[in-house]
Amino acid sequence: MTKKCALITGITGQDGSYLAEFLLAKGYDVHGIVRRVALHDPEHRLSRILAIRNQVQLHAASMESYASLHQVVESVRPSECYHLAAQSFVSYSFDDEFSTLNTNINGTHYLLAALKNLAPKCRFYFAGSSEMFGKAEEVPQRETTKFHPRSSYGISKVAGYELTRNYREAYGMFACSGILFNHESPRRGHEFVSRKITSGVARILAGQTQKLPLGNLEARRDWGHAREYVQAMWLMLQQGEPDDYVVATGETHSVREFVERAFSRVMLDHREYVVSDPELYRPAEVNLLQGDAAKARTKLGWEYKIGFQELVDEMVETDCRAVGAKLLSKTQSGF
Repeated sequence: MTKKCALITGITGQDGSYLAEFLLAKGYDVHGIVRRVALHDPEHRLSRILAIRNQVQLHAASMESYASLHQVVESVRPSECYHLAAQSFVSYSFDDEFSTLNTNINGTHYLLAALKNLAPKCRFYFAGSSEMFGKAEEVPQRETTKFHPRSSYGISKVAGYELTRNYREAYGMFACSGILFNHESPRRGHEFVSRKITSGVARILAGQTQKLPLGNLEARRDWGHAREYVQAMWLMLQQGEPDDYVVATGETHSVREFVERAFSRVMLDHREYVVSDPELYRPAEVNLLQGDAAKARTKLGWEYKIGFQELVDEMVETDCRAVGAKLLSKTQSGF
């Protein structure tokens, strides 16, 4: 039996690293696209995949260059392609709308075009986002909810979603979009609020800093674990027909709740350390983002198992170990 071959863009990111591990465990040949500079600085730029570096094949290419993507697809001829690469930090997208739109939209278009021309039977996954809903008209949001993005990042994801649907309908490609709500893990980038909180707690516990500046503590999100969300990506490409799916827990928690849980894990009072910074507020906040994953549960058989508290605790504990902060076990601390 021929081994399946998967190509992952964004393989060095949180989702890409978990997905690569998941596919390797299933016996796939795994290929990843990285920037050329990453190959010259593996310790930092490939940190999330160092443990599996010898099991995956990396290809230097740019999402902004059709020629380089064409070359990779021609070489790999994947049976499945997971397009996860993007400028994905919403706040940055307000600072630099041009590069966000350029990279995210053109990258998706170039990759779809290369696959259509060179590997038309390849099954394609596009990483959508709950930010596509933005100023949502209904709660919870499902696959039929109208998009109203509130950032250039959200706009770029709506464009990618429509490109994916168009290639599915116009060219008969097996192309799916996963509209994933917030998913975190110890591998989350430090610029995201979840990791900013847990790493900040760890540094405070270690005596490296005294304050944690944050923006809107009342913003609510539907938070899950990335390790479970990448399984949904794979399940989408194993179906008989291509389709689009919302992936979410269906539960929401405020940033304040995240903060309270993170500080309570190390037995500290968050009120003594958290300071409000108006500069960290978004120019345009989104409405309540809460996903309805009924379709994914019914058609894919996907469900989440890692709850909010377990997610926050894992992130705090990992960050504490990283800075050498002494942390009581849950039993010792009364959890």
